[in-house]
This record gives sequence, C-alpha cells and structure tokens, in this order.
Amino acid sequence: MDPHYTEWLNLLVRWVHMIVGIAWIGASFYFVWLENNLNRKNPRDGLSGDLWAIHGGGIYHLEKYKLAPPQMPEHLHWFKWEAYTTFLSGFMLLAVVYYLNASLYLIAPESGLTPIEGIGISIASLVAGWFIYDFLCESALGKRPALLGVVLLVLLIAAAWALSQVFSGRAAYIHIGAITGTMMVGNVFRVIMPGQRDLVAAIKEGREPNPEQPARAMLRSRHNNYLTLPVLFIMISNHFPSTYGSEWNWAILFAVALLSVLVRHYFNTRHESQRFAWTLPAAALGMLTLAFVTHPNRGVENSAVSSQVTNAQVVAIINERCTSCHAANPSSELFTAPPAGVMLETEAQIIANAARIHAQAVATQAMPLGNLTGMKQEERDLIGTWIAQQAK
Repeated sequence: MDPHYTEWLNLLVRWVHMIVGIAWIGASFYFVWLENNLNRKNPRDGLSGDLWAIHGGGIYHLEKYKLAPPQMPEHLHWFKWEAYTTFLSGFMLLAVVYYLNASLYLIAPESGLTPIEGIGISIASLVAGWFIYDFLCESALGKRPALLGVVLLVLLIAAAWALSQVFSGRAAYIHIGAITGTMMVGNVFRVIMPGQRDLVAAIKEGREPNPEQPARAMLRSRHNNYLTLPVLFIMISNHFPSTYGSEWNWAILFAVALLSVLVRHYFNTRHESQRFAWTLPAAALGMLTLAFVTHPNRGVENSAVSSQVTNAQVVAIINERCTSCHAANPSSELFTAPPAGVMLETEAQIIANAARIHAQAVATQAMPLGNLTGMKQEERDLIGTWIAQQAK
C-alpha cells in the first residue's frame, strides 16, 4: 500500500481512537468522582445521595437513587458506545500499524516468524487474554479482589515477557495494552451492560433484581478503573524507546503499571481519608528510580571499540543504515517524509541528533526499524564509543 495513504489512514484511525478513548476514560473518571463525592448525609427517601456542582456557567443538581425512581424515565442514557468504539478503533489501529507492516513493526528480527504467524499470535493473545481473565474473575478468586488483582498483574507481565521474545519491544508493549483493552471492553459488553439491562427490566416488571449482577459489575468496573492508567502509559510508550527498547522492558512495564495503580488508588480513596497520600510521592520516587536504574552505561570501557572513532566513520555507518529513511526525500518506500522530522544526511545533523541516535540505535536497538538495513552490533558499539567521546 502506498506509504502516503497508509500514513493518512494511520492518522485518521489514531485520531478517532484518541477521541473515543478520551470519551470512555472521561466518563469512567467522572462517575468514579461522582460516586465518591455524593452527599450521603440524610438523603431524602429513595436516594443514596446527591451532589451540587457548577460548570460552564450553570448549576447542576445530581441525585443517585438507591435502586430506581418510582417511575422509569422515558429517556435513560447508557454509557457503552464510548467503550465499543474505543476497542474497534484500537483494533483497526493495530491492523494498520502492525498487521500491514508486520515484518517492520510487529515481529522481532531474530524471532524467525513469518508475518502470518505473528498476526496469528497477536489475535490469539487477545482472545486468550479475555477468556483467561473472565475465568479467573468467575472463579473463587473473584471473592478475593486484592489477590485477584495481584494475579492478573503478574499474568499480564508474564505475557509481556513472552511476547517480547517474539515481537519487537514496541509491539509487545502495545499488545499488553490491547489485551488489557479487550478485557476492559469485554467487561462492559459481557458483564456491566447485561447487569444494567437486567436491573432496568426487573424494575419495569416489578420483580426483585438479581443481587449477583451488581456485585459482578462492580468488580469489573473496579478493574477497568485501575487498569486505565497503565493502558494510557502503553498508548504513549512508543515515543520512549528507553522503556520498550530495554532488554528489561517487561520489568519496566511491571514497575510503571504498579506505580500507576498506586496513583489511581489514591484518587479513588482520597474522599475517605488521606491515609494513601503517600502513594503519590512514592510513585514519583519510583519513576525517578526507574530513570536511574535503567540508564544505559555509555562508558567506553563497556564498548567493543576502544580506539578513537572519527566523525567520518560514524557518518558512513549512518548513511548506510539510517539515511534511507531519515532524509529530506527518503529513498525507502516506507516513508514519504523523514520519521519524526529527523534528518541524518550530514555530519552536522548527525552530531545534533547524537542523543537520539544513542537512544534508538545503541541503548535500545529499536532502530533501524526491524533492522531492515542490517546494522551490525560492532557498528552500534562504534557509534556508542563515538557518542561517549563526544560527551567527554
């Protein structure tokens, strides 16, 4: 497919995914905030609480019923399409970026997989992820939410490690996000919405609602709430090769997910007390610690090249391995413009982008994409030595 049209298709689908994702996450965050801030002191008959708010020049009065109003309203708003369209647009984006360019973005160069095999593993991981998650929630673990949460987190990180063995680091990360997103939309489609439909039907029919449905829906809603921040991190992680490109990428993902859960837990509980206020500075300290412990050692002593490296040597390597894409007019058929606007045609441009080159081609080896140009380890080592010399 023409790379110009592929880029625009990528833009369109990504834009839609971002818009509907904001709508889904925004609604989720708002209703959690609303639930946590209801005034529950002496509510009038039939209510569990109410809330007054001002926004956009207007004053709103919101009421939550213990079960339902005496008469169901003619128009009842359901929140579901935000979730469904986020999943559908996300899967389309997965196809546009990773399936149409499987050998470039999806498969690790050393894995030996064919594009069809890689796509098969991708789809199987989404399906298996949902069924394993759903089985665990419906098992005895569902009665122990904290333990279930730990088990789910460990399984997701185990999946991240497994996928990183066959996929590129970037693809492994995005697939954990896709698996998690599938779990979240599955919760809406298979548990939360059926529970709400059963509640409304029971009220209209004058029968007692099934008490198990709200409990199941509450558990799944809580999971969706806590999984949101890790998924948001994964959505932006492709901009940060120090995370997905590290040999310890699965461990970094585990740490960031754990820190994200801590942050979310504070915002979920702060209306009750400030006893979890420590989670915010702990998360900030954790991120600083991650930045420190994952910093690549750029010392010359760890490089296979110990002699002085000249600019001309590095320019020759970059021109052979990188400039086909990173040029004002790329010769590679994959791009019509230099990726991220980075051009590496001249010595001055290469020196100006030395830090980027180190992050992408030396520290994480995320570039060249799929190593299509065949950059050798000794060439990466030589560039690393040259950058260390530049730093001195």
